[in-house]
Amino acid sequence: MARKPECIAMLLAGGQGSRLGILTKNIAKPAVPYGGKYRIIDFPLSNCVNSGIYTVGVLTQYQPLELNDYIGNGQSWDLDRVDGGVHILSPYQQIKGTEWYKGTANAIYQNINFIERYDPEYVLILSGDHIYKMDYSEMIDYHKEKNADCTIAMLEVPWDEASRFGLMIVNDDGSISEFEEKPKNPRSNKASMGVYVFNWKKLRKYLIEDEANANSGNDFGHDVIPAMHSNGERMFAYQFDGYWKDVGTINSLWDANLDLLNPKVDLDLDDDSWKIYSKTPVAPPHFVGSNAKVENSMITEGCEIDGNIDYSVLFANVIVEEGAQVNYSIVMPGTVIKKGAKVQYSIVAENSVIDENAVVGKSPEEMGNIDDWGVAVIGSGVHIGKGAVVEPKAMIDSDVGGAE
Repeated sequence: MARKPECIAMLLAGGQGSRLGILTKNIAKPAVPYGGKYRIIDFPLSNCVNSGIYTVGVLTQYQPLELNDYIGNGQSWDLDRVDGGVHILSPYQQIKGTEWYKGTANAIYQNINFIERYDPEYVLILSGDHIYKMDYSEMIDYHKEKNADCTIAMLEVPWDEASRFGLMIVNDDGSISEFEEKPKNPRSNKASMGVYVFNWKKLRKYLIEDEANANSGNDFGHDVIPAMHSNGERMFAYQFDGYWKDVGTINSLWDANLDLLNPKVDLDLDDDSWKIYSKTPVAPPHFVGSNAKVENSMITEGCEIDGNIDYSVLFANVIVEEGAQVNYSIVMPGTVIKKGAKVQYSIVAENSVIDENAVVGKSPEEMGNIDDWGVAVIGSGVHIGKGAVVEPKAMIDSDVGGAE
């Protein structure tokens, strides 16, 4: 008989990602490409394996096909195991038949039978839309040391961003004295990272009670955690000091990619002691032509570069023709940027074509009113015609005719 795992992870990967607009029109947010050769979900999956957690349930819902296909049997993350391994948990596979996940807590509630199969001491709840490297085993050790019922990973965020997060007021011993869920006027900048360790038997009781409460929103941050706190359960905050980015918006996804080019940012993806694994198709080496100019950029396998690239991340098999410019942009796999085209401060999704002399995006310095500036986004498979102009902040999900 297989030894039961002390802790299993439940990875919430079903979000629609509506703030990412056209980038998540056909794929779930955790499947969005990141950093040249990764997808967002590679980070929590790799963190699990590196932390010694080999039983992972991935809860999918919105546009799951590409994500399910990408994860497959989990081999790329060493999660293709006889005991445990990775399991895709979609709502239509559950006992209740066709009921969609109503919230984060309801998603875990619907999978109580899956968790019971392993009968763990602890359950680790993770989000599928964060970029970070974290040793969960250290957090679990802290949870045990504090004899906690629930431990929440905590990161200090800039005060001007604090109202976007669930916030905690923390006592000197690490115990949590108060919660505020996305308050307008924050009294703390200690933010929940959406990473939780629970004692399973305790969590199970609260999930069942939450489901029975007709007034509940069935959410961890709004409902389950406040209920545990008001009942006097032992709740602690675990301080995290590394790089962490919630990539739920266009700007944060753009920032997180360009952070890889910033030597002052502590996110080393070449660190062999904490590898980030991915399921990347093998491509030939990239080619940089004699007339090309590439500065401070990340160019992935299979790219053919004859133009000018500056402070940009290019995914596999991108072609940039002679005289084309790509500045401060993210260009996803298979895209072609033709002669004389200019792409700046933009995200261009997979298999798009930016035709000759087209202009996509602008630098903030070119704007008369900075409020009109923002990252331009071109959707997957879109053709931007010759000489066409795509303004800052635009989200283009259908072909744009040429101006020439």
